[in-house]
Amino acid sequence: MTMAVKEGFGALTEKEKQTLRLIVRGHDAKSVARSLGLSVHTINERLRAARRKMAVSSSREAARLLFESEGGAPAALSPDLLGDTGIGEAASRVRVDQGKAPIGGAGRVIRHPWIIIGVLLMTFALGLLAFFALPQAVSSSPPPAAAAAKPNPEVMDATRQWLALVDQNRWDDSYRVSGSAFRKLNTVQVWTDVSEKMRASLGAVMSRTFLSEENLPAPPYGYEVVKFRAHYANKPDAVETVTLEREGDAWHVVGMIID
Repeated sequence: MTMAVKEGFGALTEKEKQTLRLIVRGHDAKSVARSLGLSVHTINERLRAARRKMAVSSSREAARLLFESEGGAPAALSPDLLGDTGIGEAASRVRVDQGKAPIGGAGRVIRHPWIIIGVLLMTFALGLLAFFALPQAVSSSPPPAAAAAKPNPEVMDATRQWLALVDQNRWDDSYRVSGSAFRKLNTVQVWTDVSEKMRASLGAVMSRTFLSEENLPAPPYGYEVVKFRAHYANKPDAVETVTLEREGDAWHVVGMIID
């Protein structure tokens, strides 16, 4: 490993490392963006910065080097990872085992749902699950494939019931019926305080229109991501992204992002 590469590791931000860890698992820029709830442009910027810092020409080469530096075995990687995949190419082309490479750092393999939730949802400091996100966090329009999918009635019912509680400022009730992963990252008081501040900023919800529902594969049932176009008093063209996890025989909300 060259001195330039070693210095490059130290210059990488955690967001750049997170992106490279997904790349080494076989994702392309489009699927990374979809997994993290970010735009492809944002992912490309991270990859461009990582290549520059590590003095390599390939994003997948940068991902491979990071993987090895964090304890990964070179033999675990497919030859496909030695070249870049074009933006927007189907993820189905990837043949590498996407469960072997860590996302959070050396030794942290993504196998548990609570870790995946941490990747999917924006968080405030101290582990607070965000009620709002920065503008670049969610695309303003759903992917064509997601828009064409038929909504799951159980998922939609759980989502609308939870949103109804939030619309009525019933913070205790919305917290109580949320998923266990959400409650692990929040107390009811923290959820109440943040929600009230954000409601004061947004104003009351005036209308809400369904946009899409998409399944993100993860054991045991995956995550359902539902998007709405919402009209708030102070934000007339918002996009709400609600993520749900199945617990037992019911779906529960584990996070919400408003762009």
